[in-house]
Amino acid sequence: MAEGGRGGLRELVARGRSHYLAGEYAEAVTFLTEVLREKAPYADVYDMLGFIYHQEGRLAEAEEMFREALRINPSYTEAALNLVVTCNDLGKYAEAKTFYERAMAASKRAPRELDPFVKGKIANMHAEVGAAYRAVALYDEAVGEYERALALCPTFADIRTELGKTRREMGDVSGSVRELERVRAASPRFLSGRIHLGLGYYAAGRHDDAASEWRAVLGAEPDNRSARMYLAMLQGTPAPSGPPPRAG
Repeated sequence: MAEGGRGGLRELVARGRSHYLAGEYAEAVTFLTEVLREKAPYADVYDMLGFIYHQEGRLAEAEEMFREALRINPSYTEAALNLVVTCNDLGKYAEAKTFYERAMAASKRAPRELDPFVKGKIANMHAEVGAAYRAVALYDEAVGEYERALALCPTFADIRTELGKTRREMGDVSGSVRELERVRAASPRFLSGRIHLGLGYYAAGRHDDAASEWRAVLGAEPDNRSARMYLAMLQGTPAPSGPPPRAG
């Protein structure tokens, strides 16, 4: 996938959900099916597509979507009830009864610990709130939200990178470098993290370390415009022609 893949998927899901909630189903399907092409295990994406397909009378496809949502998250009561309705509409009354009983049993079980899917979903919600705070320069609040996200999902490299970027923007360069070095250690192929680690090193006056990070990015992705531009800046050579890159 492209640099910052998980973040890109979150954007697709967010845009798809926005259209879905607005009743703009054709637009929602465009974004949600793109998520499916990436084989992302997002149960709510399958549930939303199942609902849309049901509304369109595509009952067999709706059933498939709801079943997949439940395969990913067997405790997804909403998807289970949607599947019950769809099976009834298809005349599969015995199956509908079975799914209904399972859904009711699942709704009565209070899980003692959040499953990974739910943790990831809540972590991403915290990250979205953090991004909103960061956009208006409320850095302390943004850091708090990113840290809450990482308490749930400490391996999410994209969220830790956003935390590192926020710390740099608020003037905490050493804190930024610390977070981004953790990203590099856990996910050395996550190029956005390494680009921003280079920026942290540059801000700390560690120019050789910055150059090393950007060269590592170019070793993995020779056409990465961000790394090329930052190296050119560091070396005092003309930057590559064309539109400015996005650092991620």
